[in-house]
Amino acid sequence: MNYGKLALYINTIKYLRFIQLYYRLYYFVRNKFVKKRYSKSLKEKVEPLVWKNYVTNKNSYLEKNSFSFLNIPHKFNDSINWNYSEYGKLWTYNLNYFDFLNQKQIIKEDGLELINDFITNDTFLKDGREPYPISLRGINWVKFLSSNEISNVEINQYLYNDYQNLLHNLEYHLLGNHLLENAFSLFFGAYYFKDEEIYKRGKRLLKNELNEQILQDGGHYELSPMYHQIIFHRLLDCIQLAQTNQWKDDDLLPFLKEKAALMLTWLQHITYKNGSIPMLNDSAYDIATSSKDLFVYAGQLGINAKNVVLSDSGYRVKKNEEYEFIIDFGEIGPKYQVGHAHADTFNFELNSKNNPIIVDRGISTYEKNKLRQKERGTESHNTVMVGDQDQSQVWGGFRVANRAKITNLVEKENYFEATHNGYKKLGILHTRKIYFEKNKIEIKDVISKDTNLEQVSFFHFHPTIKNIVATNTKVKLIDETITLSFMNSKKIELVRYKYAIGFNKTVSAYKLKVYFSKSLETIIRL
Repeated sequence: MNYGKLALYINTIKYLRFIQLYYRLYYFVRNKFVKKRYSKSLKEKVEPLVWKNYVTNKNSYLEKNSFSFLNIPHKFNDSINWNYSEYGKLWTYNLNYFDFLNQKQIIKEDGLELINDFITNDTFLKDGREPYPISLRGINWVKFLSSNEISNVEINQYLYNDYQNLLHNLEYHLLGNHLLENAFSLFFGAYYFKDEEIYKRGKRLLKNELNEQILQDGGHYELSPMYHQIIFHRLLDCIQLAQTNQWKDDDLLPFLKEKAALMLTWLQHITYKNGSIPMLNDSAYDIATSSKDLFVYAGQLGINAKNVVLSDSGYRVKKNEEYEFIIDFGEIGPKYQVGHAHADTFNFELNSKNNPIIVDRGISTYEKNKLRQKERGTESHNTVMVGDQDQSQVWGGFRVANRAKITNLVEKENYFEATHNGYKKLGILHTRKIYFEKNKIEIKDVISKDTNLEQVSFFHFHPTIKNIVATNTKVKLIDETITLSFMNSKKIELVRYKYAIGFNKTVSAYKLKVYFSKSLETIIRL
């Protein structure tokens, strides 16, 4: 028996909720013995909703049978294979989301042709029958049909059957953003079909999940700025839907607006002055709607930010005229759904005068491979690694076993200090202290006891920073206007790494590895 692998599974599964284990087993047994196509006849004609695309999706449908997802274009020669898996499951998912129906450049006739082609191939669908793509596709179809004032009996019946499928396959086995996306879609489906059963289930799910998933400081609990943007966009869509289509008059709309105000506040805190977001945890470029567009959208819906400071999301921000500094003092979260978490405790990013300087490398893949493992690992973040161990035990693409926990957190006006126990198997604690001045940031890293293992602090520079002069104790950047000085360093290495500028798209950049024993003091002058 492989006891190491057994321990890995135990230390992963022990964090799951009973409901996840129950539904994983229930769906497995049910789907093995019951092959059911969910259907329910529509009794009344469905009229399009009032809908306006304040925010459009990026162009992913290029021309006849030609698409581009995750920076990978593909043209189907004869007919569209909706199960096409050559580029991985996420590419297939994107094909089945139908985001392109609401992109900037698409004509009504092309959209209808794509929908009808999909319906024609229904009996052959695989990934497209899963609840997550059903959820996103449902929202996109409702938006497209409504904005183009289309009422098609066959399409509506197919869509209604999709919602019957979703009702019986909600993603309780995953929870997290998947179940919340199910809830958003049920809300859209309920309004579109004026269906009380769908509405009742969607409303209950929305309230339960938003209460749990949106933290007190407004952050989404999976702690990815990119997913925060995605969820915030979906929430704003639900608010628009309810405000412009007077079907229900209950307490749900005020509830949604309250959560949106919190999410807006968090996003304003975390967004840089140049409009970008930090690439923390599973975040990537060109996936979610930009903060700028979301801020405008929220304003059009009458959503205003609240006076709330960053707290339980774990992120902390320090901004002045010279720099913007964002650090992660949070724990792996939520405990039962860590698919988008990284081994990155005390990771930080630094911008100076609207330019990125020290960055997270981001992600370029969701495939379960060595690159995915590396991008989630501690060595890919601006923090300290002891030996060859990750602070948190990331594995399997979307899993985490043992996790680093914050054991101490001190916050003052110009000072942060925190300690984590991610190296507890080695009997080691890592403490990071940060002092802020107008033109200077001082970082002190302390390892709690001597060890024969290498201790390395990583600093990943943005690809635009090419002129780097390094000595044994100092690094000069950008015509020597920015410097990093190190006290107690043993050795400094300047190496190359791959910076992700999107899925399946990287560029070469420089990364600094600073070796030390017991303690390291880093002074960044700007």
